[in-house]
Amino acid sequence: MDTENKKSERELFSSKFGFIISCIGAALGLGNIWMFSYRLGAYGGAAFLIPYFLFVFLLGTTGLIIEFAFGRSHRAGSLTGIQRIFRNKSIRGANLLGAIPVIGLTGIMIFYSVVIGWILKYFYLSISGELFNQDHVTLFSNFTGSSSAIPWTILAVLITLGIVFSGIAKGIEKLNKIVIPILMLIFVLMIVRSLTLDGAMAGVKYLLHPQWEALLNIETWVMALGQAFFTVSLTGCALVVYGSYAHDSAELVSASFNTAMYDSIAALMAAFMIIPAVFAFGLDPAAGPSLLFITIPKVFSVMPYGQPLSILFFLSIIFAAITSSVSMLEGPVEALISSTKIKRKKATILIALLVIILAIPLTLDNHLFERFADLITIIVSPIGAMLLAFVAVYLYSDELLKEINKSRRRPIGQWFITYARFIYVPITILIIVLGIIFGGIG
Repeated sequence: MDTENKKSERELFSSKFGFIISCIGAALGLGNIWMFSYRLGAYGGAAFLIPYFLFVFLLGTTGLIIEFAFGRSHRAGSLTGIQRIFRNKSIRGANLLGAIPVIGLTGIMIFYSVVIGWILKYFYLSISGELFNQDHVTLFSNFTGSSSAIPWTILAVLITLGIVFSGIAKGIEKLNKIVIPILMLIFVLMIVRSLTLDGAMAGVKYLLHPQWEALLNIETWVMALGQAFFTVSLTGCALVVYGSYAHDSAELVSASFNTAMYDSIAALMAAFMIIPAVFAFGLDPAAGPSLLFITIPKVFSVMPYGQPLSILFFLSIIFAAITSSVSMLEGPVEALISSTKIKRKKATILIALLVIILAIPLTLDNHLFERFADLITIIVSPIGAMLLAFVAVYLYSDELLKEINKSRRRPIGQWFITYARFIYVPITILIIVLGIIFGGIG
């Protein structure tokens, strides 16, 4: 079967809008909710936005363009694409190296499912009213790392399975077309409520007051780099697969900028939804992941109309998490389909079962969870992103540039490949090194 026939048989997003909004959904995840809010305040307020946006639009969009174009050019994910290039050039190690981005993305899906399980539990507790009038530290510590969390982890995987099971247009694209607008509406409603609380302006000042001296601190630039790189979901796999489902008429450069822009807007909205309310009740804005499960429930416990607002809040977090998790599951599912030619439904079930089996030990052991998450996010996944970029711009540059320029009125020149080779790829290596030094920057 020739390449054109393979392309015609591959399911695609039904429209340019469906492709872009699905990519936004993939990029918009939990890191936008708790990590960006904390870093914006802790590393200079409005001053932090300078290096953050600089890195997002100089590096994040570059990575997106490369991953989208690589996937669409091959009409396949990173595993198949890397294998083809290595074999065409008689380079050994195609199977092993091609699997690294897929392994990294699968690893993220494994520990991410545990966290989604926590969110589903808190959504249920909000509906039942059990979330209120109790010690939230005790609630969180007794639930996480216990067998009672296992059904929620399984439920998180099953929800994601159900969406990916349905395919690209009817599953992933349809989900994002419905969920992303609702998510943004909830964010707006929650921002309005947060900003109208007494004392909320202290939180706004925390977020936006520029501390220019922070720009003299190297850690500010390091954290902005990590936030910018990981916030657009550069893994060398997930968005390669989404790119492989894009029509030839989709303009990949504008899609990359739209993905980065709307992802950043969502992160800013989340910050203004959470931080002013935290300050209004005198709580710690630098709580990290526990911000969602300890600090925010405390806020809703004392806030007027706390229960309905809590339901809306955790619903929005579920939406943000699931739109990301479907891209995480789709990556290894696509790799399995391409490698074995088995049907989508069977591949989805097999990968989902693998995720559940490997996620259960992490659900039961918080220490193991943290070590596994660090291994994947600091080492494996960044190496996958770096490897994909290296292969794309050093071994596949002519074909990549042709793919990027499809449907463009003004073609991008060779400068883009030069920039990617000598700026973007070295920075992906630097991100791995900095992640090890700082114990994670994404």
